[in-house]
Amino acid sequence: GLTQTAKSLPARYFYDDRGSELFEQICELPEYYLTRTEMSILLQYAGEIAQNTSACELVELGSGSSTKTRILLDAYEHLNYPLRYLPIDVSAGILESSAKQLLAAYPSLQVHALASTYELALERLTPTELPSRMICFIGSTLGNLSPQECDVFFSQIQTALNVGEYLLLGIDLQKPKHLLEAAYNDSQGITAAFNLNVLDHLNRRFGGNFDTTQFAHWAFYNESQHQIEMHLRSLRSQTVQLRALDLTVEFETGETILTEISRKFDLNTMRQELSDRGLAPLQIWTDHSQWFGVLLCQLKSAD
Repeated sequence: GLTQTAKSLPARYFYDDRGSELFEQICELPEYYLTRTEMSILLQYAGEIAQNTSACELVELGSGSSTKTRILLDAYEHLNYPLRYLPIDVSAGILESSAKQLLAAYPSLQVHALASTYELALERLTPTELPSRMICFIGSTLGNLSPQECDVFFSQIQTALNVGEYLLLGIDLQKPKHLLEAAYNDSQGITAAFNLNVLDHLNRRFGGNFDTTQFAHWAFYNESQHQIEMHLRSLRSQTVQLRALDLTVEFETGETILTEISRKFDLNTMRQELSDRGLAPLQIWTDHSQWFGVLLCQLKSAD
């Protein structure tokens, strides 16, 4: 991405151990409505989710601290269902710490954590020991994928599930620009620190010499594309080297690196897109303001 005319980086480079810690802080920010809104939906409807799926293995993509997962585990435990959880995250550090906390909180829980990208982990899922499986992709992370990447992702979900198994999907819905931009430009500067940490991560991983004081966080809502765009803007003309990659990158003053998109969805459009993929929405829940949606989908047979 750094060799392209419009420079970009994969969003997974946010999530070294430090980036994962910063993201957990972002989730607590007053401006960042996403986490608390989705949690309120899960707290209200987790029992219905568990009743709809019966006993099933939970596979969570981008599990982070697994905070919201506890709401689901509580619901399954309340129904006396066996608990088996496969958290998947690129940050091994947060996987290990969250798994230890979960095992202490749920003595009957089985945890099999996978430090991996989603793509690799979905390819390598082994048959579940429980009657069914539910892949959880909550936290609005679907919005970080372009439309083309979404197509690929849904195909991977179809392949990873057996007919009758489930996808639990969280999506951020379209809303006024001022609410969206505030969520990605918090007053405490934690989102800016999270964005700039990408450069520190690249420095460590690839022997880079990015100077984070010479870049600035820039996030805005692209109304025509219905997406937040997060960039790092070069504050001067500069040359950066990544020794491990034998790569030299030139920046002009004001040139940016696109580090993340966060698409905001229309609920009816998403319902149709999932149905077209054979992932039939069984239940759709939103908060009272309709800021966020949680969809429970079931893989139907091709016929």
